[in-house]
Amino acid sequence: MAASCLKCDFCKDGEENYCDEVQFVYNGIFWDGSITYGGYSEFLVADYRYVIRIPDNLAMDAAAPLLCAGVTVYAPMKDNKLLESGAKRVGIVGLGGLGHVAVKFAKEFGHHVTIISTSPSKEKEAKERLGAHDFILSTDPQQMQLKKRSLDFILDTVSAQHSLGPTLELLKVNGTLVIVGAPDKPIDLPAFPLIFGKRVVKGSMIGSIKETQDMMDMCGKHNITCDIEVVSPDQINEAFDRLAKNDVKYRFVIDIAGGSPKL
Repeated sequence: MAASCLKCDFCKDGEENYCDEVQFVYNGIFWDGSITYGGYSEFLVADYRYVIRIPDNLAMDAAAPLLCAGVTVYAPMKDNKLLESGAKRVGIVGLGGLGHVAVKFAKEFGHHVTIISTSPSKEKEAKERLGAHDFILSTDPQQMQLKKRSLDFILDTVSAQHSLGPTLELLKVNGTLVIVGAPDKPIDLPAFPLIFGKRVVKGSMIGSIKETQDMMDMCGKHNITCDIEVVSPDQINEAFDRLAKNDVKYRFVIDIAGGSPKL
C-alpha cells in the first residue's frame, strides 16, 4: 500500500487499506497516471505515513514477504481476537507462501494448529518443518469426517477454485472461516453448513499501516521471518516456471541489486 485519501471514515479509523482510493505499491495506476512497479522501481517516493520500519534483527530478504503475506494472515487473526485469546484450534487451508507464515503466527500466539491440504506430501513438512500439531488431508472423506466440528477458526489461503462446504464442516458451531486467498473463479459456498453450524465466512485484505508495523515488531520480537529462496534477475523466468509447479519453499525473493540481503 503506497497511499490512501486520509479523509474517509476508513482512513480515519485506521483501516486505510479499505479506502476507496487506496493506491498499491505494485501493479497499480497512481493518481497522477503513473504505474507503480514496486521492487522493480529505480526509486520510490513515499509519504512517511506509509513507511514501515524493519526490526534490525531481521534479514531484509526474509522479512520482505512479511509486508504482504505476513500482514495478510496477521490481520484476520487480530480481527478475530486470536492474538490475545486463550488457546484455540486453528485450521489453515493451504501450505504455501501465506499458509507457512500463518502456521508460525498461530503457533506463536499459543494455538493448536492444523494444516488442511489436498496434498499428502504436505503432512511431513507441515509437522516436521513448521511444527504444525495436526494435518487433515481434505481429499480423504474419512479424515474429514473424523475432524468434523473440531476447529474454532479457519484461515483459507488457497487461490485455486474450491468448495468451502467440506471445510466449513470442520468448524465448531459459531466458528469462523476467513478467506485471504483470491481464486479467479467464484467459490462454491453451500448454505447448509452455514445454517446448521451458525458459522461465519468473511474476507480479509492485507492490513493497515499500524497493523503492518505491529506485525513486523512482533516478528522482530520473536525472530519470525518467511522461508524464502533468493534468486537473481537472470533467474526470474526459471522462478516463474517453478512457481507454476508449486516448486518453492515458500517465497521467491529477487535480489535486484545483487548485494547483501542484510542491508
